[in-house]
Amino acid sequence: MRELTYSDAIREAMMEEMRSNPNVFLMGEDVGVFNGVWGVSHDMLAEFGPERIRDTAISEMNIIGSGLGAALVGMRPIVEIMFGDFLMCAGDQIANQVAKARFMSGGKANVPLTIRITSGAPGSAAAQHSQSPESWFMNIPGLKIVTPASPADAKGLLKTALRGEDPVLFFEHKMLYAETGPVPEEADFSVPFGQAAVVREGKDVTLIGVGIMVKKSLLAAEMLAKQGIEAEVIDPRTLVPLDKDTLIKSVAKTGRVVISHEAHRRSGPGAEISAVLAEDAIEYLDGPIMRVGAKNVPLPYSPELENHVLPNENDVYEAALKLCGRS
Repeated sequence: MRELTYSDAIREAMMEEMRSNPNVFLMGEDVGVFNGVWGVSHDMLAEFGPERIRDTAISEMNIIGSGLGAALVGMRPIVEIMFGDFLMCAGDQIANQVAKARFMSGGKANVPLTIRITSGAPGSAAAQHSQSPESWFMNIPGLKIVTPASPADAKGLLKTALRGEDPVLFFEHKMLYAETGPVPEEADFSVPFGQAAVVREGKDVTLIGVGIMVKKSLLAAEMLAKQGIEAEVIDPRTLVPLDKDTLIKSVAKTGRVVISHEAHRRSGPGAEISAVLAEDAIEYLDGPIMRVGAKNVPLPYSPELENHVLPNENDVYEAALKLCGRS
């Protein structure tokens, strides 16, 4: 199977959907002439022109509001938010308009709006350009929240988002854009929402990773294997909807679980996943639910301080060792 970068997989999904559906278009800051600040939309302006690859003003409220309006009248907009940290600039549009339009119209208004958002720390980008805001929006009904961790999932999940009728927050970790992996070429390839992936099987401890922490959980699993501990690694893929069944089935097998995400540990996605497991899988657990996340301070600029604050594979490894009585 051919391999693509995470970035090219996203670009391919957008271009394929734009070729097959004239109602799909992309807009955001510098997505056209500049090819996107992360280079994801390179060459798209040349193929689709400025009507469908639209550079916008530096205003997240404007970008999201325009996307909502276009979706309400039958278009299928993809809007790009350059840094997820600034989603709060469009907080009212997302929480009170995008998420609620279908419900407040009695189901008459669909909102097929896909909001692509970069998240995570790219390295010394400091407190305002390094956050992972996925859990900020998990408490808002009406939004689907997607966190692809591989090129194949990036393409397949984006295809599902673009073909759906609901607003989707599609979080792309900046440090995954250059990652490569196999991506199917079939035109109808997609990955359904609400279906977690078991990316490594094991019997001793479950490692649930969100976004880039899937990669770090796999590294931790390799370290654990050297200690005779077989870890099962689960990628939820989507936080809303959340595939509870796959998570519970894994925990029922292993009896132990470590949940990791790059978002701050306090009230991060792991808090909701922990609550689900505490409510529905407590009888299977042989120890406490362990969470690994960023320390509860703003992300520093200093590389050494940043590395101290952010979670890594060693943190997942140490948490799993402790659960298995090896620390």
